[in-house]
Amino acid sequence: MTVATSVIGLASTAAKPVSAAAEAALTPPGATHLDALKTRLAQAPRRRDFKTVPMILDHEEQWDHEALTDVLSYSPAPKQVWDNTDIGGPSLNLMRNALNSQIWSFKHSEFLAVSVTHGTAQLALYDQAMWDKYQLTGLAGELFKTNTAIIEKKAAAADPANYQNPTGPFSGEDNCIPALMRRGVVFMSCHNAIWEQAGALIKSDINPDKLSHPALAAELTNHLVDGAVLIPGAAGTLPELQQVGFHYAK
Repeated sequence: MTVATSVIGLASTAAKPVSAAAEAALTPPGATHLDALKTRLAQAPRRRDFKTVPMILDHEEQWDHEALTDVLSYSPAPKQVWDNTDIGGPSLNLMRNALNSQIWSFKHSEFLAVSVTHGTAQLALYDQAMWDKYQLTGLAGELFKTNTAIIEKKAAAADPANYQNPTGPFSGEDNCIPALMRRGVVFMSCHNAIWEQAGALIKSDINPDKLSHPALAAELTNHLVDGAVLIPGAAGTLPELQQVGFHYAK
């Protein structure tokens, strides 16, 4: 218990709501449940003041359990969970297309999409400070000199009332994490991926502060982008989402 509280206690003091970043009205009219979920998630604590983290999270105070519980409790259907592993893959575009089809083709205004993010896709959930400090291009690949997934696009400034605009906020011109978050997409961050990436950085001697493995993993965790939901592990959380009705997509 003493060991657990040394890790958990520090995290709990930092549990505070995330800032609602640029909350443009991108959810469809009448999506009252989805809007309410977005509000709850914006108010739910995010634990981002870890000094160290263990390899296996074994207490709910070590992850964003309130936010995860809010997502698991979301009742409207349909809802979809994406198993996203490749930073260079088409996941942002596919989730955008799924939203557009569900909302305007099938008239499911309350449709919820969740990205369970791990593998190299997890790198997109770190802020640019971590990319710079730990040279994350080395893990992401040469196509990603910076974390382009978190950069706002010019299309975000277009009128959202015109959902058919081919260069507007619902088009492929606005494929980025902030835009999808404004539409209600929940990005979940895998602790196991964080732990493994911390280990890879140490093995490559990209560790300027000479941190221990638990401390480096903690620093990466503390620099997740606003709005991300920290979960114990992607592979273990996917069944939890599927059990409450989320349809699996890869």
